[in-house]
Amino acid sequence: MEKYANLSGESHVDAYEIGSDRITVQFNDGDAYLYTYESADAANVEQMKRLATGGRGLNTFINDHVRKRYAGKLR
Repeated sequence: MEKYANLSGESHVDAYEIGSDRITVQFNDGDAYLYTYESADAANVEQMKRLATGGRGLNTFINDHVRKRYAGKLR
């Protein structure tokens, strides 16, 4: 997992891991969720990857667009 930069200082995202067709997002409470092309749509996953590497906006995007569309809760 890579540490999320959290440039706004207000995100609940702690870390992420990017795969070719997926992203895993770990939150400050330790919960981690897997979002895949199949569960959340390819365009959304690609946007999440961009936001994750950019360090801003990932938590808001998840809340607004893919909140419960995860493939699985990992922790």
